[in-house]
Amino acid sequence: FPSDYPNNPPKVYYRSFGLRLNPNLYNSGYVCLSLLNTWGGKGTERWCPDKSTILQVLLSLQGLVLNEKPYYNEPGIKPAWSWESYNADVFALSCKTMLYLMKKPARNFEGFIAAHFRDHASVILKACVAYRNGRVRIGLFDGDAPVGSKKKKVNVSKKFKDSMNELYPELYKAFNRIGASLKNLPEKLEDDGDGKPANGIIGKLKRFWEAMTA
Repeated sequence: FPSDYPNNPPKVYYRSFGLRLNPNLYNSGYVCLSLLNTWGGKGTERWCPDKSTILQVLLSLQGLVLNEKPYYNEPGIKPAWSWESYNADVFALSCKTMLYLMKKPARNFEGFIAAHFRDHASVILKACVAYRNGRVRIGLFDGDAPVGSKKKKVNVSKKFKDSMNELYPELYKAFNRIGASLKNLPEKLEDDGDGKPANGIIGKLKRFWEAMTA
């Protein structure tokens, strides 16, 4: 909060770790938002000393910036050819951000960050599996999607699959180190041909047959 607050809005800095995963959140830490007077706007869109509050700032960041399709936050040249493509890149960068946060948490927030990821590790890893195997559009996982269902699959790029294959085991290890419950979750991602991690009976039989015929 600046010394003349509330005449001027609070200053917000985003810990990006050098990654750009939202049109409003720069890799420099700059946060672009009308309510912070860091972007254009009219009337109450910008900071009003007699009306604006820190609650409005937090709700704006949560509802306007951290939404399901940040692709549409960019008013100029779009950062990708579609929101689905952008979400794929963003999710991979989000996974990297999680790893950085757990490795180097903000001072005085170490316990809070560890507790957050202990509580949400299972859902995050399930989302990785669901997205990697095309069961849910990237960014729209609600925690209950049937990862192994027979529903029509979503097209997923090889680039995204490769990134999940690399990042998933790193996340698994990081979550395991902080004591998260990872019951029934695979340590790494493999595809058994039906979009399921190949640690079930089909995957085991496949690996057995490959070993026998090698």
